[in-house]
Amino acid sequence: MTESIQPKLSARGVWKFFGPRSGHPALRDVSLDVADNGFVTLVGASGCGKSTLLRTLGGLESFDAGTLLCDGHAITAPAPERAMVFQHYSLYPWLTVAENIRFCRRLGLFTRSRSSADVEAASGRADALLHLMGLAHVADAYPGQLSGGMQQRVAIGRALMSRPRVLLMDEPFGALDAQTREVMHDLILHVHRLEKTTVVFVTHDVEEAIYLGQRVVLMAPRPGRIDSVYEVPLPATRRQEMKHTQEFLQLKRDILARIRMTSGMQTDLDLLDQLSRAAAAA
Repeated sequence: MTESIQPKLSARGVWKFFGPRSGHPALRDVSLDVADNGFVTLVGASGCGKSTLLRTLGGLESFDAGTLLCDGHAITAPAPERAMVFQHYSLYPWLTVAENIRFCRRLGLFTRSRSSADVEAASGRADALLHLMGLAHVADAYPGQLSGGMQQRVAIGRALMSRPRVLLMDEPFGALDAQTREVMHDLILHVHRLEKTTVVFVTHDVEEAIYLGQRVVLMAPRPGRIDSVYEVPLPATRRQEMKHTQEFLQLKRDILARIRMTSGMQTDLDLLDQLSRAAAAA
C-alpha cells in the first residue's frame, strides 16, 4: 500500500465572513492542497477571495470555520516559515538594499540565543541572496534609487532571508511594465528551482498564472470559492516562447472564458454586443 504524501499546505472546508456570520461569506468551503515545492497560482475576477485566501494562509487573516495546516500544523498566526511578498514593496527607505534584505535578522525572533556562527551564516545568506537576485552591484544603494523591478527583487530577497518553506505572493509584479514582468517571471522560477520553496502566487494575469504555475486555481466570486483547477501541461523549465504555443494559448482561452462565466462578465459582453448591433441598425 502506497503511503500518502503530506501536502505542504492544506485547506479543508475554510469559511471566512466579513461582519456577521449570517452575512455573505468572503470564503466559502475552500479546500486546497499544495505540494511541497509546488507552485500554485490563484486567478479569478475581483472580489473572488484570492488575496483573502493568501492572507489567511499567511496567518494575517483569521477564518471562521475549517482547518488550515502547514506541514500538518495548524496555521493560527504569521510565522517565519511562511513569508509574504506584496505588490507594494514596503521597503525601508532609510536602509540600503543589503540592510533591507538582512532586516529580519535584526528582529527579536531571530536574535535570541544567537551564536557567532549564526551571525556568520546569516551574513553569508544575505550575500548569497544579493547575488541570486542580481542585486550585488546595488547593495549599498537605497530603495529610492532603484527601479520598481529592482525594488521588488529586494522585497523577494528579504522574504527569502529566513529560509521560509512557503512563499506567499500577492500580485507582486502587477505594477511592473510588461518587459520587466517577463524578467521577474524567469527570476522567480529560477529562485523557486534553487530554493525549493513552496509558492502560492495571486495574479489577475492569466498568462502570468499559466507561465509560472504548475497548477492554476480559478476562484469565483460572491461568495469566494474554488471553481476549478487546471494542470499546466508545460515542462518544469519554462521559456518565454512557450507562451505562443497552441497548447498555452488554448489553456489561456479556456481559463479566461471560465472567469467571464463565473463572474457574470459574459452577460455584460452579450449585452454590449446587442447594444452595438442595435446602434448599427438604427
